[in-house]
Amino acid sequence: MTGAAAPRLPAYSVFAGVLAAAGLPIYIHAPKFYVDEYGVSLAALGAVLFGLRLIDVVQDPALGWISERLAARRGLAVGLGVALLAISMLALFAMSPPVAPLLWFGLCLTGLFTAFSFLTINFYAQGVRTAARLGDRGHVRLAAWRETGALLGVCLAAIAPNLAMQLTGHPFAAFAAGFAALALLAGWLMRPEWSRAGAVGGTGMLTVLSDPVARRLLIVALVNATPVAVTSTLFLFFVESRLQAPGWDGPLLLLFFISAAAAAPLWGRAAERHGAKRVLMAGMLLSIAAFGVAVFLGAGDTTLFALVCLASGAALGADMTLLPAIFAGRLARVAPEAGQGFGLWSFVTKFTLAFAAAILLPLLEASGFESGTDNPPSALLTLTLLYAALPCALKFVAVGLLATTPLKEDS
Repeated sequence: MTGAAAPRLPAYSVFAGVLAAAGLPIYIHAPKFYVDEYGVSLAALGAVLFGLRLIDVVQDPALGWISERLAARRGLAVGLGVALLAISMLALFAMSPPVAPLLWFGLCLTGLFTAFSFLTINFYAQGVRTAARLGDRGHVRLAAWRETGALLGVCLAAIAPNLAMQLTGHPFAAFAAGFAALALLAGWLMRPEWSRAGAVGGTGMLTVLSDPVARRLLIVALVNATPVAVTSTLFLFFVESRLQAPGWDGPLLLLFFISAAAAAPLWGRAAERHGAKRVLMAGMLLSIAAFGVAVFLGAGDTTLFALVCLASGAALGADMTLLPAIFAGRLARVAPEAGQGFGLWSFVTKFTLAFAAAILLPLLEASGFESGTDNPPSALLTLTLLYAALPCALKFVAVGLLATTPLKEDS
């Protein structure tokens, strides 16, 4: 290991947990919250989410460029990003919309996603530097700490509203307040790590895109993240309407994410021994098997679905730990400053969530599906095919792409 001081890896876990709590759970909670609380239509919410991701086409690469230019003052820049993240979360869930709910939804998510993108880009770019001080397999070791923290953050965010419901009549406001406090704590814990970044001159987005392996890994990330986006968008609807198990959404979400968090360090250790690519492909195949079972589930199959959550959660642990580590390792070779590379990565991973919302929610509504009501068999079949069969097909494509991507470890 090089450098005067060892990286504070627990701080990376806490910061990753905050970012994760602001990412995936928002796609789980926010649309249903605005449907139930303000009567906004699913199609309108999907359109807004997709429109926000169109902004990211320009914004995320630009934020990567800004990140590289501000590397010498990364601590201050990150502090401002944390403040914007906390304020946006409070506005989304803890304030009554002062304008039309759909407009307020869009404004709050614009601030939230901008802060999320900027912080994620800086965090992963700093990780490329930190991994270099961890010796051989440093990217996998850092990823195990980072993504385990991220998954624990998702666990807390997934169940926090349900727990808060037992204590207050405004569970999402309580969730937002708790999130804001934790975000400030995470920013404080990471302060010494940002101070180690020196001034840099960027490597350029074209440098990343001109590398065939980095470009291929971005495509793999796009295809591989889409099934997670699909299942995250439809999870609450599947549990409530297909399984007819209202009230089980919180425990099942917790089971899913705890399984992912418990599996993440195990995937990391397996990757150190057998290679990240080979182990990641095994995780993808596990995901295919899990959602293949989900295709055949119906009303009352809650126990079987719990097993699906265990298996698919464990597979998610591989996705979140190993694919970013593989990409970071490639960036260390072709674009060491990494800011614009992770700007592209952030865009790819967020685009899948918006794409899922923009396509799936209108399709579901067009099939006659209505949340919280008795739905016709055709609508439930559409829900099942979108939730379970579509992710299986996409995962098969992702496995094929990864299998044919040449990586250094293959030799």
